[in-house]
Amino acid sequence: MIPIPRRTASRVALAAALILAVGGCGLGEEIEREVNPDRDLPSTPASSAGTERPGGVHADELPEGLPSGLDVRPTEAPSADPTDACPSSGARMLPGLVEAAMGLRAMTVTLTNCGTEPYTVNGYPSVQVLDEDREPVDVRVLRGPGEITTGVPDPGPHEVTLKPGESATTSLVWRNTVTEADVPAVNAPYLRVATAKGRPAQVLAPDGGIDLGTTGRLGTGAWTKAPQGS
Repeated sequence: MIPIPRRTASRVALAAALILAVGGCGLGEEIEREVNPDRDLPSTPASSAGTERPGGVHADELPEGLPSGLDVRPTEAPSADPTDACPSSGARMLPGLVEAAMGLRAMTVTLTNCGTEPYTVNGYPSVQVLDEDREPVDVRVLRGPGEITTGVPDPGPHEVTLKPGESATTSLVWRNTVTEADVPAVNAPYLRVATAKGRPAQVLAPDGGIDLGTTGRLGTGAWTKAPQGS
């Protein structure tokens, strides 16, 4: 093992702390665990998860001398307004923050039953990546994140019934990797997401966009019920 100077180690710890600071309810820990599996991560009490609005990190606030292999990207809160009127489908979707580490990207999409009747989902969302004109981009959407990373768990297809006010989540994962110099890298600003194929879709605008590089793949997780209060 090559010894790491104390000063460099402190910078690595600070950079990792920035990643966790902009994380959601668990995806940030999963990414950090994949990047650095030997590092013990602090646990976040369930009662405090999601109770504060992340303030983001500005580029001029990042510490100097970060290791070149670590990708810490400034990020802001989701652009969608949670007070918008409930869609006619009775379900509203909101994008979470895009978490980034070593080229791996992950974000959560939250589905909330804003109607008056129970709403049921089962399996994986139907997702399209859209360009600036909201036209589909040639991207292979995978059921399950396993081909992208093993650091984000997938509960697998199962029925989830949401009472009014309850929520479910799905995770989206991809890598920002460029392997072909003559192929344009994808950085798409929009996603069209439906709870399942054939159901009404909503267009989401994740902050920072979907930067797939030249990989052309996006992994999705199955819908799972979100803990109340998260």
